[in-house]
Amino acid sequence: TVDESELLTVPDGWKEPAFTREDNPKGLLEESSFATLFPKYREAYLKECWPLVQKALGEHYVNAALDLIEGSMTVTTTKKTFDPYAIIRARDLIKLLARSVPFEQAVRILQDDVACDIIKIGSLVRKRETFIKRRARLLGPKGSTLKALELLTNCYIMVQGNTVSALGPFSGLKEVRKVVLDTMKNIHPIYNIKTLMIKRELAKDPELRTQSWERFLPKFKRKNLKKRKEPKKKNTKKEYTPFPPPQPESQIDKELASGEYFLKERQKKRKQMEEIKAKQADAIKKRQEERNKAFIPPKEKPVVKTKKASTEKKIDIEAIKEKVKNAKKKKLGALPEEEVKLKMAADEKKKKKK
Repeated sequence: TVDESELLTVPDGWKEPAFTREDNPKGLLEESSFATLFPKYREAYLKECWPLVQKALGEHYVNAALDLIEGSMTVTTTKKTFDPYAIIRARDLIKLLARSVPFEQAVRILQDDVACDIIKIGSLVRKRETFIKRRARLLGPKGSTLKALELLTNCYIMVQGNTVSALGPFSGLKEVRKVVLDTMKNIHPIYNIKTLMIKRELAKDPELRTQSWERFLPKFKRKNLKKRKEPKKKNTKKEYTPFPPPQPESQIDKELASGEYFLKERQKKRKQMEEIKAKQADAIKKRQEERNKAFIPPKEKPVVKTKKASTEKKIDIEAIKEKVKNAKKKKLGALPEEEVKLKMAADEKKKKKK
């Protein structure tokens, strides 16, 4: 009897056996090829390292050609090629070389436990200025953020232009893609780095492997969300009633209620003129009050009596007498006694030496 948990777990340090010629002795039926273009500034570097690229691909029986006129790299299978996935790895190799990844790192793609991911970030942000700021945020001051991400994911990361090239194990590539996309969505990479550090420590504990880690991981909330401005005038819906609203009163109904309807035209005009004159009188009164405000004197501040300064000062007569005595002893332009003695001693020494 074997537990199901033991069947599902992979033993530590287990690796899939390498693919050899014995697995596919007859080779491939047809020739496959891939080509990719490279920018002009990569031409000099590719020219230097191309013999090393051909040597590395030659071990897997894959041909590589560099066309400097067209600006392209091509990889093709041969009759001796036995690994069908070798051409896919060769394609990834030339893609990484075109994206400014150095040959020492790019050649690792030919290993079984290494994969690559080229993330396009150019179209994720509309404005060019914000894109440059967020890309710089991914790098960090002096590349510290990128270095921390490389150490936590065991991946090599290269930020170049509108793409981010990552090279490493599959689990690490998944985390790198998440961090890069979140950074472009204005989520700082430090939050993801903190979660990765906690996950790394939790993975060391064998008891927590089968448990959920949600209670240990931090939950970051956005604090800079702007609240939507509410309108000053809110249109509130009235309660639905099956009955129609009452019909508004007409001008004739109003006149009938007030009794104006039965007045003559001359009396109506006189009433209107009286109302107009009353309004004019109110307006004149308000205008006069505003004009009179300028003639109202301001309130004066209360006068504060200043205390008379004491003119009498205590004079130390004895101190002045001592100063006068010392001044009499000294001659004008003469050196003090101590300096004269020192000068005399220095002159005597000079005479003795002579």
